[in-house]
Amino acid sequence: MDSHIHVKQEMSSPVIDPILRIVKISEEDKQTVALVHNAPIVSSYNDRIRPLLDTIDRLRHLKIMQEGIQLPTIVVVGDQSSGKSSVLESLAGISLPRGQGICTRVPLIMRLQNHSNSKPDLSLEFNGKVVPTDEENIADAISLATEEIAGKGKGISNSLLTLVVKKKGVPDLTMVDLPGITRVPVHGQPEDIYEQISKIIMEFITPEESIILNVLSASVDFSTCESIRMSQRVDKTGQRTLAVVTKADKSPEGLLEKVTADDVNIGLGYVCVRNRIGDESYEEAREEEARLFETHPQLSKINKSIVGIPVLAQRLVKIQATIIVKCLPEIARKINDKLSANLDELNKLPKNLTSVAEAMTTFMHILGNAKESLRKILVQGEFDEYPDVLEMHGTARLAEMLNMYSEELLSEKLAENKENFLLEEIKILEETKSIGLPNFLPKSAFLTLLQKKVNMISAKPFDIVEKIWNYIENVVISVLLRHSDNYPQLMSCTRRAAQNLIDKKMQQSIDWVNDMVEMEKLTDYTCNPEYTSSWNKFMSHQDEFMKCINSQHPSVIRIDGFGDVNVVHLFSLKCVVQEAFDVKMRMTAYWDIVMKRMVDNMALHLLFSIQNLVKKEMQMEIINELVGPKGNGLERMLEESPSISEKRNKLKKSINLLKESKDVVANIMDRVVTNFD
Repeated sequence: MDSHIHVKQEMSSPVIDPILRIVKISEEDKQTVALVHNAPIVSSYNDRIRPLLDTIDRLRHLKIMQEGIQLPTIVVVGDQSSGKSSVLESLAGISLPRGQGICTRVPLIMRLQNHSNSKPDLSLEFNGKVVPTDEENIADAISLATEEIAGKGKGISNSLLTLVVKKKGVPDLTMVDLPGITRVPVHGQPEDIYEQISKIIMEFITPEESIILNVLSASVDFSTCESIRMSQRVDKTGQRTLAVVTKADKSPEGLLEKVTADDVNIGLGYVCVRNRIGDESYEEAREEEARLFETHPQLSKINKSIVGIPVLAQRLVKIQATIIVKCLPEIARKINDKLSANLDELNKLPKNLTSVAEAMTTFMHILGNAKESLRKILVQGEFDEYPDVLEMHGTARLAEMLNMYSEELLSEKLAENKENFLLEEIKILEETKSIGLPNFLPKSAFLTLLQKKVNMISAKPFDIVEKIWNYIENVVISVLLRHSDNYPQLMSCTRRAAQNLIDKKMQQSIDWVNDMVEMEKLTDYTCNPEYTSSWNKFMSHQDEFMKCINSQHPSVIRIDGFGDVNVVHLFSLKCVVQEAFDVKMRMTAYWDIVMKRMVDNMALHLLFSIQNLVKKEMQMEIINELVGPKGNGLERMLEESPSISEKRNKLKKSINLLKESKDVVANIMDRVVTNFD
């Protein structure tokens, strides 16, 4: 096998190629690995990388990610006991908490900064406070902060803990260390510990802006590592995954073949490292690491450009700079878009009213808009405000209800029992007969029959009145609430006024229907020529009908409008059959007129009532409710609702954050153009 492996090509583009040229590891560096441990862990090009990292750290500190804007981030993941903490300690030159089980119980943001001062400056940031610490006590300080965030015990939390390390010789890096992956909960851990950890890890590694630093132990089969499986779910091509292979000194056999074969598709390549052992200082550990990869029979065959903590630091700084420059234009665009959207939303919020005059102006504007909406919905048949809400297509729904009412009424023909044809009319004639001329049709007989029929259908007009006004109430209240939703104080007044007005209108319609029904029972009158025409048509069958009755044959006769009618029961009642036939045909012709009149009059009454409601009555009712003798709605409008106030403050805070972030990005964009052209 070739003694050197091919190093995978890094991400590149015309924009970031200058950075790649700046941070590329030189041949001289490769040839002087033995001297690396005596120099700072990264080269002097950090003075050009630092502003990029400061920008992202500043944006993260501003909590720009709460606005849905992702930042380029190096996310460190690994199975439990993979050596993740040792790698981070070597990069930062400090000791992290150690122990059994999960040591990292919260996402730990490690912000490393090369510091000219020989004295390190360390601090922790969490829960809105900054806690200074030092190298000797940093592990305990992290443990205490973790307990404050995630509680005592072994539970985890997704709240962030930031560790700031300003130390001479450390690489300029910001990384997020996540809890190590464990499948089996130990004593004190929740049963769903794996699911909790997986959720946190997936949240951080899913964004395209994240670079995944996957820490793998040399002693395991990479394809079985849970951290590899997770990263492959969100980065199938591996183009944003870099692997760090730890414990190379513990399992050197076959390591060259494993990183050469790359069975798990690590797009950004591998870096093999040796973990610090025992009480070694970080300088001693680097010296031992360099000697190991230089002299070990098997490990020395691995290309020197992919071994050692210094190489890892340089690779991470380069990748970090690459992804930051690549993402900056998109971050700037997202900040501008979010800022514009928030400004628009803030401008749409109701004006914070300061006087009764302003309240009155606002109220009349709301009332005018609501009135126009109702006019379009209930009178004009325009539905542009509710294109997909069929229930708010008022004229169409009113037409449906009136058509249904018409069909129900008109279907109430004189219900015919064809086995008892004319018996009802004969009974009424018998009961209303009086001393007078023979063959004279008594008016009382017709009116008695008419009143009976009207009483049978009298409930239907009342039902449709109630149904339509209930529908109108829902539409009116819905429109009023929509137009006054920014002023909850106004909503209760308008709702109450609408309900009171609809109650009045419904009662007026009920009174009107009652009068209409009583008028129909009072007398028989129409000037509609259809009555005479229909009656003559029906009466044209009288001679044939009487001939059948007199001859007592046939027993069934067909009459237009009635179909086949059994007449056997009439053979013994010849004396009153002719009068009964006349009454029935008159009633049949007149009943159609009555039904159509009740439909037409109902439609006209309701449309007229609705138009009056929209045109003037609703407005007057609401004004009286709001500013009448007992109304104090205008004064209450001066009190901004808590929800609107909270939303306004939230938007203002977000806008200020976005404006500050915009300036931060604008400054670095100018420097990128200058420094990396």
